Amino acid sequence: MITEDLVRRRAEHNNCEIFSLEEISLHQQEIEKLEHLDKWCRDLKILYLQNNLIPKIENVGKLKKLEYLNVALNNIERIENLEGCEELKKLDLTANFIGELSSIESLKCNIHLKELFLMGNPCTEFEGYRQFVVATLHQLKYLDSKEIERSERIKALQNYPEVKWKIREQEQAYLLKRTREKEEAQRSMRGRKDKKQKHVDSKLGFDSDFCSPDSPQEKPNQAEGDGEQETYRTVENDEEDRRFWEEPTPYTPESRLETHRYIEEKRRAKDNIRESKKREKSPWTLATAEGKVLNVNVPKYVKHLDTSLLDVDVQPTYIRVLVKGKPFQLVLPEEVKPDSSSAKRSQTTGHLVVTMPKAKEIILAKQKVSASVKHSDCNTLQKNTRSGQVEKLEVDPSKYSFPDVTKIIQEKERTGQGPIKLQPEKVTEVKKSCVDFENNEDIPPLI
Repeated sequence: MITEDLVRRRAEHNNCEIFSLEEISLHQQEIEKLEHLDKWCRDLKILYLQNNLIPKIENVGKLKKLEYLNVALNNIERIENLEGCEELKKLDLTANFIGELSSIESLKCNIHLKELFLMGNPCTEFEGYRQFVVATLHQLKYLDSKEIERSERIKALQNYPEVKWKIREQEQAYLLKRTREKEEAQRSMRGRKDKKQKHVDSKLGFDSDFCSPDSPQEKPNQAEGDGEQETYRTVENDEEDRRFWEEPTPYTPESRLETHRYIEEKRRAKDNIRESKKREKSPWTLATAEGKVLNVNVPKYVKHLDTSLLDVDVQPTYIRVLVKGKPFQLVLPEEVKPDSSSAKRSQTTGHLVVTMPKAKEIILAKQKVSASVKHSDCNTLQKNTRSGQVEKLEVDPSKYSFPDVTKIIQEKERTGQGPIKLQPEKVTEVKKSCVDFENNEDIPPLI
């Protein structure tokens, strides 16, 4: 069916607004009835409906601005209900089931119609098909992508009465054939329903053989019985598919619709099996029976996801992120504060950033040391000792201690040496250790 949600999704180029929509493509949507568009999209100019299951042209008469209608590869059997499309210029009916060729007379009201496509329809096999269409629709310029010459139109008008009579006879024969095809399709459908019911009954009897409570080997052979039953069902489905696709059937609207419904039924059956397997799957184990939280990574996503698909839950000892309902759980090495935690999207990388402050965190302020003060190590150590202030480091020096390689060998400092020795060498004595050094604040430091 044509739903409002489908139309809005197909109107993305128009900001999902349908009241002002001028072009829409609804091809390959398995539509079985043409409806609602004449009420929702009055301004439509181009409408694509090819490769669907539409049996009848209807509910388009109010589309006054419609210029191009494409309903190729559908189940349409006659041309009708297009008189209200006053601006219609191009009509594509390729590969339908139009056998009532006289129905094209309804297009006489569409005076702006220039192109008509009827290739792949039963009516194109009629003798005099092209002459009849050319003589009936004077406004046409192209028929089946071939231009209509002036001489061809004159000749078609001259032979119109005779051609029209031939077309009527062939049309009546085709309509009788279609009546027989419809009756045969109904009988075939009833026969398939009966066979299907018999298969269902036999299938239930087969299942009861494995599920019978009177069976003495029910418990020990339960797994074996399930495997055999699954194999039987697979073979049965394969045999049913083989029979359906190998059975010769005429190409009719009924067979096309039946094929579509068969494929749809198989797809739904597979979806039901898949959903049942999901329900039977055991739930995720997020914690042990003793209450120990486990690390879990079910989604295994690495690509960018929308924020609405994520649900973050911070607990004192673990963090859990639900990605499309699948849990990603991580145990934390330390206890954190859930109330003070935050989760946001990084503006630079787009990653999920979760900030969790520690519950027992101690914040130490860094002590600023002026760069202009230059004293020796002993003066700095002495002043810090006198003032009673001890500098706290972020790293424990006992764990990360390195030897001072500069004091392994003490060399005598030489001064007064240059390119030319103008004065004798002066040897400076090594300074005393910091322990014997006494600092007098009244004496200025040596330069």
